[in-house]
Amino acid sequence: MVKVSIGMPVYNVAEYLPQCLDSIIDQTFTDFEVIMVDDGSTDGKSFEICQEYVGRDKRFKLIHQKNGGRSAARNTALKHMTGEYITWIDSDDWVEPDYLKILVDTQIKTGANLVNVGHKGYRDGNIYVADYEQAYGKYPNYVIPLEAAIHDSFWTSLNLTTVWGSLGTRELYNGIAFAENIDMEDQGTKFKLYFKANKIVAVPDTPYIYRSRSGSIMNPTAELLKDRIRKTEDMAKGLEILLYYADITGFDIDFCFREFLGRMEYEAQNNKLSEEDKVKFREYVEEYNQKLRKYWGGLDATYKYRSTIS
Repeated sequence: MVKVSIGMPVYNVAEYLPQCLDSIIDQTFTDFEVIMVDDGSTDGKSFEICQEYVGRDKRFKLIHQKNGGRSAARNTALKHMTGEYITWIDSDDWVEPDYLKILVDTQIKTGANLVNVGHKGYRDGNIYVADYEQAYGKYPNYVIPLEAAIHDSFWTSLNLTTVWGSLGTRELYNGIAFAENIDMEDQGTKFKLYFKANKIVAVPDTPYIYRSRSGSIMNPTAELLKDRIRKTEDMAKGLEILLYYADITGFDIDFCFREFLGRMEYEAQNNKLSEEDKVKFREYVEEYNQKLRKYWGGLDATYKYRSTIS
């Protein structure tokens, strides 16, 4: 058994893939495997590049499947991972040489079965670094309380919601599946690990580099109303699942409802729509919030809500 399994969905990223894979080969911690899942790439190059690295390094393994989205690719990777720990690297990003070492050393030192690191942003040839010491240092020994982690699931104020940039034990991932057919699959899955974790640790090191691509799902240059609604619906689906998990685990459901409503209001105010579409989108958000509010207040309301998503 290897120490760390690295999962990597791959889809039409030939321009960025060699840099990503080379950064993994350059890791100072070497006891790992890489499970690359080519999710039906159509660029004619991504799959070939993956094959090249499989031939160069026996730690790299390649699975090909028809296109099903990042969540489907992550679920396939999970089925083939053999490591004691699991981490993720997206195929258009890259990592510094000590990425794995920091994660594993922190896990051994703290005993946490979920460890997170900060990340740098890369855009238009520039590297951007946030002050993670300010974000994480306020918590003793960088141990993140469950309530703070759940709050982050709605607001990403701590940047913990991604599965990349984190390390979990194999046991922690047992029974976990990524929600398929939605964007922002991290937000609809990471919180499941929070509820299972014995300890959540986040250290301020930033060995992960996230590539922000103009026009990507997360960074559109402009927005159409239908795209904004679809993206918001995907986000809401993930958060609805969070409410369900909070309810069945006895977590503060009222706290989660308030966070949810606040996040939806934020979405209504912060978008790149035309002025005409902003009005229509606000109407959509208000209608959604009214639907959510009718389940507020007491056990009967919680039961009604639960029955809508089970």
